[in-house]
Amino acid sequence: MKPDVEIPLPPELAELFALPSCADLVLPSKEKLQLRLPNGATLTPIPDLTKGIPSDCSLVANLFLQLAPFLASIECLLKVLALLKPLIAVVKALPDPIAIAKAVPDFVKAGEDLLGCFGMIIPGVPIFNFIKDLLLLIIKIIKCLVGTLESILKIMSGIEIKLGEAKAAGNDELVRALECAKANATTAADHASESLGPVTNILPLISLFLELAGVKLEIPAIASASDSAALQGTIDSLKDTVTMLEQIIESLP
Repeated sequence: MKPDVEIPLPPELAELFALPSCADLVLPSKEKLQLRLPNGATLTPIPDLTKGIPSDCSLVANLFLQLAPFLASIECLLKVLALLKPLIAVVKALPDPIAIAKAVPDFVKAGEDLLGCFGMIIPGVPIFNFIKDLLLLIIKIIKCLVGTLESILKIMSGIEIKLGEAKAAGNDELVRALECAKANATTAADHASESLGPVTNILPLISLFLELAGVKLEIPAIASASDSAALQGTIDSLKDTVTMLEQIIESLP
């Protein structure tokens, strides 16, 4: 019987066989997410446990799904409030004939009952809290997208290197397979970029609040990731957007 002989493995191969540490496998702890609305209410995410352990990305997406119908439902209310505020002032300033005098107290009382609602159309703490929370959520969803795109970028870069080698070697069959893989990576990046859809969809609905807070917000369009250079450009643009949003948050009272 031959004795066992230990064959040393190259360091890079030994690294592949090494067991990962617990720190590499530990699940991230859940962060408290909330969105303070301009009417004083607060939205919190509703985790969908049927899709596994919720992540920050899925919870932020859930908040956007809740926010869109809320903003759509108060659009007319905001216009009514914007009309009533100056109208109350006008009525108070009217001459005091008997007919008007009888109507004015009831009108003014009804208007005063709405004073708490005027916080949604007057720059103040509720508006600024809403904008801050909303921008923080947008930052989170952009960072989720950046993480996904960076993973795709690593795959695409590796494919492009092998594709260049296959073309140089004249291996047409491998070239076709790698070009297919590259096309799939491009498609994956395009699909991932659609995660910003909820953000772009609500921008028209929050334009009034942004205007009241003095905030100008534009989310750059994302070009198709036709190659690794284009994908890297998209990632850099998204990171610049995050920096811009963080600066806006710091500028708000």
